[in-house]
Amino acid sequence: MVLFIVILSFFVASALSLIIRKRFVAGVASLIASFISVIGAIYICLHVVSQGEYRPFSFTLIDPLSALTVLIITFVGLMTTIYSLPYLNREIDKKIIGPTRFRQYFVLTNLFMAFMLLSVTAANPIAAWIFLEGTTLSTAFLISFYNKPSTIEAAWKYLIINSTGLLLGFFGTLLFFTASAEGGSIVTWETLLQQAQTVDPAIIKIAFVFVLIGFGTKVGLAPMHTWKPDAYSKAPAPIGALLSGALMPVAFTLILKFKHITDAAVGVSFSSQLLISLGILSLVVAALSIFTVRNYKRLLGYSSIEHAGLIALGFGVGGIGMFAAILHTMYHSLIKSGLFYASGNLLLKYNSAHIVGVRGASKVVPVTATLLVIGVLAATGLPPFGLFLTELYIFSRGIAVSPIITIVAIVAVALIFVGFLRHVSRMVFGEQPEEVKEGELNKWLLVPPIVMVLAVLILSFYIPPFIYDLIQASVKEYSL
Repeated sequence: MVLFIVILSFFVASALSLIIRKRFVAGVASLIASFISVIGAIYICLHVVSQGEYRPFSFTLIDPLSALTVLIITFVGLMTTIYSLPYLNREIDKKIIGPTRFRQYFVLTNLFMAFMLLSVTAANPIAAWIFLEGTTLSTAFLISFYNKPSTIEAAWKYLIINSTGLLLGFFGTLLFFTASAEGGSIVTWETLLQQAQTVDPAIIKIAFVFVLIGFGTKVGLAPMHTWKPDAYSKAPAPIGALLSGALMPVAFTLILKFKHITDAAVGVSFSSQLLISLGILSLVVAALSIFTVRNYKRLLGYSSIEHAGLIALGFGVGGIGMFAAILHTMYHSLIKSGLFYASGNLLLKYNSAHIVGVRGASKVVPVTATLLVIGVLAATGLPPFGLFLTELYIFSRGIAVSPIITIVAIVAVALIFVGFLRHVSRMVFGEQPEEVKEGELNKWLLVPPIVMVLAVLILSFYIPPFIYDLIQASVKEYSL
């Protein structure tokens, strides 16, 4: 019942935003839905920790990994809604968008939130795929939100690449269904796992390749990553936070569910090698691309490709690497969302998304600049932030599994750190443009990034027991 209320609240908020022609109603309805979702997510997590899998309906299944993902989605969604309200109002004041776009934004973002939750909690893989495709349709219009040629081009690129990838993922999902020997009943993740060994292992291998390519496109793993920098740079800043902080964990959760079935059928080695290969390729692509980036939101896109590679590498090497990868996913969602909020503040202040257009941020917007620097240090894996430990665990496990690949990964991460710091230092320091006045725009634009930075810092030293238990249970469930 709780899950039903959470998802229904987003559909209701979306409907109210569409029907009632008042910005106030759209904003309040979205805030209420976001608060309800966080409360519901905490309840679901506590239920899973104390009583095991949560099955409110026959067509839903929430295991520990899904519960943790639901918590990430809803928390990032809440902070994004809080940030979006002053952000969009500021854009209306600057005549970047019209008042009707405010309502359209919340119609689509609430649908986006509902589809992500439906996808990660669906008991049936086909249903999970359908709802994930729903996220593609809703976010395509958000990427083209400003109706400029460049944003429309980015939206079409996103739509075509993701739809093609998910079509391949759908084919792979259908191949997995051949593992279900019995007809007349609903096929679930559990039935696929139970009957995984009843089919030819070659079919399972082919199926997982298609699934990994398809859902890996949604994650943004190389070489299926090409939509990501464009979409992140052209979409509104809070949408970038949702794409990186909420959607990526959903796609990874579904990949891990298919990996579990594959491992049961053909052993761990096959899926692990594929994940390691795509993980290292993503790291190398991000490292080679980051020095030539000219748009700071695009820079965050390549950073997300890097972290997608690290997470895939952690799942691939297994053991402590899987524990670290799940924890890394949570840290990345929080800190990358905070960085997108900070980038939105810079965009509103400087009226430029280009790195060369932002100078002297430490004088112009000192709080935003401080948050940006802290966020970058956290995202690049410097101590004392938790991403330093998760990367350390992934690399330590990787050395034991594949030393050469791990060394390449470490070099790539080091290059990304240098490139990231090079770009950000130019933005934070230097002479401020004469036409840009000093002072933060709005205190409410600072609250979400501050909350995200503080959340990462606190979780780096103290993980609440229920979150730790969920991660441990997820590792136990998805490890063979």
